[in-house]
Amino acid sequence: MIGFAAALFAGGAQAQSWKAPRNAMGQPDLEGAWTNATMTPQTRAPQFGSRLVMTPEEVAKIEGAAAAQIERGNQKTDPNAPTVADGSVGGYNRGFLDPGIQVMRVGGEPRTSLVTTPDGQIPAPRPGSKVSAAQVRSFGGSPYFIDEYGSAALFGEDQQTARRYNNPEEMSLADRCLTSFGRNGPPPMMPNGFYNNNYVIQQSPGAVLIITEMVHDARIVRLNTREHVAAGLRPWFGDSVGWYEGDTLVVETTNFPQAQAYFGSWETLKVTERFTRTAKGRLRYRFTVEDPAVWAQPWGGEYEFAALGGLVYEYACHEGNYAMPGMLGGSRAADRAEAEAKAKGGSDR
Repeated sequence: MIGFAAALFAGGAQAQSWKAPRNAMGQPDLEGAWTNATMTPQTRAPQFGSRLVMTPEEVAKIEGAAAAQIERGNQKTDPNAPTVADGSVGGYNRGFLDPGIQVMRVGGEPRTSLVTTPDGQIPAPRPGSKVSAAQVRSFGGSPYFIDEYGSAALFGEDQQTARRYNNPEEMSLADRCLTSFGRNGPPPMMPNGFYNNNYVIQQSPGAVLIITEMVHDARIVRLNTREHVAAGLRPWFGDSVGWYEGDTLVVETTNFPQAQAYFGSWETLKVTERFTRTAKGRLRYRFTVEDPAVWAQPWGGEYEFAALGGLVYEYACHEGNYAMPGMLGGSRAADRAEAEAKAKGGSDR
């Protein structure tokens, strides 16, 4: 669902007298529709260095540039323009995107990154780790960062570079619409930089359900137990168990599948999430990442969900979607062109 980019991310100072509501079961009331769309990236852009908080001037520059980008991107599209035109990302013009138009506020502070390590980066792996530092840099939950002018840019491979696939199984989970885009669904849950960064939380005496709009995923958090399933079981999004500590829902997730590794970590990865209502329409989300096989110390981050102010409908990813046969068809066309070029080169000798 697109169109709620302007949800209440201004945050503001948290009211000291505000008291977190309780539901009929006596639990902290976390239910409702929420969004984590934001211009603040998962890891910190270089220009901010060790600063976790932006200056008012930096916020005005970034958010002002975002508003201007929306205006440019909503102009009539030139059908002959490159796939990454002014105000567009990945072939979509700006009118079809909802990556967020505001910097993330946490307790009213405009943040430079969602990760809260001293430099705002993913820690380097420990000596002897199966995951190298280069691999950690190449992995990511969200492929986007926001530059100093508020523009979305892609890490890694240039969007203009055509990739070739032999079969659908070589494609990403997102391309195949099997699970959420980026890191929307599996913990730690992160904005995807595109759109549909929306969630629904529902509570019962024995479980909490977290529905992710992208790609209509449902994660069930089992309550009243701290026992995880057998180590050999690796469900989508891992195995989540939870409990309440005062006004906070604590969720511990292990047993991740390899396809949902986080910066290369999955076999012994543990993510602990904390959900706390901090003000009307605000839900503080804190996460801690632990994997002694990859990192010497736990690390983490935080942000705040904002009340969505609308409903989350089913996201039918492949309904009327011709991208998959189009991408495979393009790969086969590239194969034929390459074979013809080789045959022609051979006949000239």
